[in-house]
Amino acid sequence: MISKKDRLFNLSTKKTTYLFAITETGHLEHLYYGRYLSKDTISIDALAEKRSISIGTGTAYDSDHPTLFFNNLCMEYSTMGKGDYRESSIDISYSRGMQTLDFIVKSYRILPGKPRTFSGLPESYGDKTTCTTLEVMLKEACLPLRLALTYTVFEDSNVITRRATLYNDSNEEITIKNLASAQLDLDTDDWKLVTFDGAWSRERYMHERPLAPGIMINDSKSGVSSADHNPCIFLTKENGETIGMNLIYSSNHRELVETSSYGKVRVLTGINPATFSWNLAPQDRFQTPEAVMTYSPDALNGASQNFHHFINNHIIRGPWKFRERPVLINNWEATYFKFTEDKLINLAKESANLGIELFVLDDGWFGLRNDDTTSLGDWTVNPKKLPSGLENLSLEVHRLGMMFGLWVEPEMVSIESQLYKKHLDWMIAIPGRRPSVGRNQYILDLSRPDVRDYLFKQLSDVWHFANVNYIKWDMNRVFSDLYSANREMKDHGEFFHRYILGLYELLEKLTAAFPNVLFESCASGGNRFDLGMLCYMPQTWTSDNTDVLSRLYIQEGTSCGYPLSTMGSHVSDSPNHQTLRRSDLESRFNVAAFGVLGYELDVTKLKGQQKDAIKAQIAFYKAHRALLQYGTFTRVKLANSISNQVIWAVASQDKSELLVLFAQKLNPANPGSDKLRVEAVDLNAVYEVFPRQQRIDIKMFGNLLNRVSPLPITEGGIAQDTISKAVSLDSEVEHYRVTGEQVAWAGIKLNQQFGGTGYDAMTRVLGDFGSRIYIFKKIK
Repeated sequence: MISKKDRLFNLSTKKTTYLFAITETGHLEHLYYGRYLSKDTISIDALAEKRSISIGTGTAYDSDHPTLFFNNLCMEYSTMGKGDYRESSIDISYSRGMQTLDFIVKSYRILPGKPRTFSGLPESYGDKTTCTTLEVMLKEACLPLRLALTYTVFEDSNVITRRATLYNDSNEEITIKNLASAQLDLDTDDWKLVTFDGAWSRERYMHERPLAPGIMINDSKSGVSSADHNPCIFLTKENGETIGMNLIYSSNHRELVETSSYGKVRVLTGINPATFSWNLAPQDRFQTPEAVMTYSPDALNGASQNFHHFINNHIIRGPWKFRERPVLINNWEATYFKFTEDKLINLAKESANLGIELFVLDDGWFGLRNDDTTSLGDWTVNPKKLPSGLENLSLEVHRLGMMFGLWVEPEMVSIESQLYKKHLDWMIAIPGRRPSVGRNQYILDLSRPDVRDYLFKQLSDVWHFANVNYIKWDMNRVFSDLYSANREMKDHGEFFHRYILGLYELLEKLTAAFPNVLFESCASGGNRFDLGMLCYMPQTWTSDNTDVLSRLYIQEGTSCGYPLSTMGSHVSDSPNHQTLRRSDLESRFNVAAFGVLGYELDVTKLKGQQKDAIKAQIAFYKAHRALLQYGTFTRVKLANSISNQVIWAVASQDKSELLVLFAQKLNPANPGSDKLRVEAVDLNAVYEVFPRQQRIDIKMFGNLLNRVSPLPITEGGIAQDTISKAVSLDSEVEHYRVTGEQVAWAGIKLNQQFGGTGYDAMTRVLGDFGSRIYIFKKIK
């Protein structure tokens, strides 16, 4: 709901209120963002900054308003040159490089729903039943420039989106150096900043730090939203109040948090000005990516759940919206580049027997691609590896009752490729300068229409012939040596934005041409996990690192901003290919189940016990898939804490069923008791609680088996291996009938863990990185 009364704008969702007012000078003062306020309780005077006297040596707005100091005012959108010395939202260079700006409210309009925009950028969507839009038009006091601030309120999600549009009404070109999507000014109140940082194979680890006077920047300059610093951030307080912000954009971003000398906190989010400039022609306009923000009094979990609801309802679109995603197998870690047609068909047959629904052929199927040095750009099948072609392989997979998927990396080109030889100028490289290289590959200039046209035709032809049901769209390096022969590009400060606009245009065409295909975004794992890509591809490969311990951190951090339905999560081999860590097959599944499940190992080499375990895993996942992909997710105990335990819960909307992950990082010697306490339950209900039954590999006990075996068994020997293939142990027997109140406030003390002094049918055997999934079913 959006309303305006006198000077006050009120933007309210079901549980939040956002307020700002027009000052006597026509500027916008931010007043409040927090819990819902009913209309009759709102007093502008009580919320506005008091300014009856001057402040130190500050600069007042003008002589008619000698106590109006923008430097100590919470504002909706700030400029430089009129007394606000904090970081500004807008930086424009006009006549002879002048930068002073002063935007004043001219008009406003309130619109039902959310009108489509012109920018070529992806955005959220909604109709008049789900959202309302406010546009406030500002006019520069002395220049022919207008600035539209657009707010859309999504009531059910408790989310507000924002963007800015600059109109050049002059007869001269101007240069935009910075145009933030959103600014949020707050009073200092012991806020802490939460960011999600990392690198390849350790993406989106959660970090929290208190705010202090000065500036903190969370950004990307690599041309993608990046694994280094995700655009999603949160501000949190000890009392649980949390504000989250994100950006619907897949290129360079910046989130700046400044704590001023007067105790104000300013948050800016938008395109990174460090790598951006834009020449705005006369009578033209420029629109920013859409920013997303939410508030919750229920800490990070509450703000995350708002984001999850918003993404599932207003970002994800097409036939796969709220559709259960298939269990897949990807051949990459099973074969890497070394595969034959027969090997793939055998993998597919065994996968179908296990209950897998989607077979994905990864890198190496095209051109002369036997390693990562050749053939990117040549999207024709490799006849030596696939003599019967992709069409035949797809047909065989479909005959097995599975869908067929294909890996591509369209944005890239190899020096050793037919495409490069024909179109040297399509590669991003500066003439006369030797280009840098990443993963033995280079990037195509998607700002060029001819490059996009080529890719659309090549990919469309392959996908049609292969009858694909799924596409994994990868990008395995970031940008360098920026240069384009694109004549539309007057200044290379425009390069990154024009590139991403080109990518979005290509994705728009391809997803429209293949509306039923399930697309998964990937960029060396999670190097481009953002809301922009999710507008085209409803899921993203979370990380190349599938190690069970690493995934506790990676999936936990990712879940803060993104729902489980968007997170590709695979069970891979042990020892893990990224960390060499050994872990239990069942625990690898337990963690991967909290996302979109897949397998990435050679299932033709599994022993009988392992195949039986995977069949049971897949059957369990399918039975609970809707809950695991679309349930309400809560982080109970964080991996990113000193606790040895990690507890996650996902609940159905009515809380009649929950699945709770209990995981431990390391197995303690002589352990104490473990308690399962989960507040995300119906306090008035009675639940049956029991663990998912798992198989325990007897190899976990090593030489301890000799204490009960009539024959000596050598660790790692043939006898141990033979017994392990034939025999495994049932996990513990544990069952409770308990009230929701007891689960939430008192908890459940779980069976004893194995501690080296005995073992029986009740003993929980977890080991290092061990876990269980506990099932909660409401019985009354």
